[in-house]
Amino acid sequence: MGRDVVLTKAVSRIVCLNPSQTETLVDLGLEEHIVGVTKFCVHPSHIRKVKTVVGGTKKVNFDKIQKLNPDIVLCNKEENTQEIVETLEKEYPVHVTDVSNLQDTLEMLHQYGLLFNCSQNAEKLCVRILLEKKQFDTFMKAKTKKKVAYFIWQNPYMVAGKDTFIHHMLEINGFENAFAHQDRYPTVSLEELSDLSLDLILLSTEPFPFKETHQKELQELLGIEVKLVDGEYFSWYGSRMLGAFQYFRSLHGH
Repeated sequence: MGRDVVLTKAVSRIVCLNPSQTETLVDLGLEEHIVGVTKFCVHPSHIRKVKTVVGGTKKVNFDKIQKLNPDIVLCNKEENTQEIVETLEKEYPVHVTDVSNLQDTLEMLHQYGLLFNCSQNAEKLCVRILLEKKQFDTFMKAKTKKKVAYFIWQNPYMVAGKDTFIHHMLEINGFENAFAHQDRYPTVSLEELSDLSLDLILLSTEPFPFKETHQKELQELLGIEVKLVDGEYFSWYGSRMLGAFQYFRSLHGH
């Protein structure tokens, strides 16, 4: 995000306030250096048991972070609040990612490689992600484009618009996002959807935990195909992308 991160010594203590970044750190071989995570850092599954949980992504316990004496705190523009970032950077070096597409992900990995002296592992991860993407692009060539709406919330219903990582992943999947003309995460009514000539509605498992009951209910109400999708593969960047393309294949039918 244009911040200069100044480190006066090698990093050995990391607090990470974003789930996909925590998973990525582990996959870069940095687990031993992580000292603090959020309650939403669910991958790998053991991480919250062996590291200090310092709160959520929107509200953290600054005293807990202080006791951990981190060399750096990792944040994300969308997940963490400006207040959290500004409070933390008074005390520690803070690195803030702003990821809305694949290129941003690769840039984040490059920066982590430099910050944490793991450039070789970061480069390998980038190469693997790009290879998976290339193979998926080939797989998608014969697929028909579908117009979709990607739901992230209920009461009110909210969907993914442009300038989001989800929108980018929809594009990679060959979907036409019906809300590509709107910013971020617009609120929508079911009445609006009936005028959009949608082929498909995607219900994400996060942040709102849509279930099969919601899927069946919407399908009956709208008469449109509705699919429940794993939100992690559409909204988590970093090393999670390694498994994303295989998951996307299953969505489109092998």
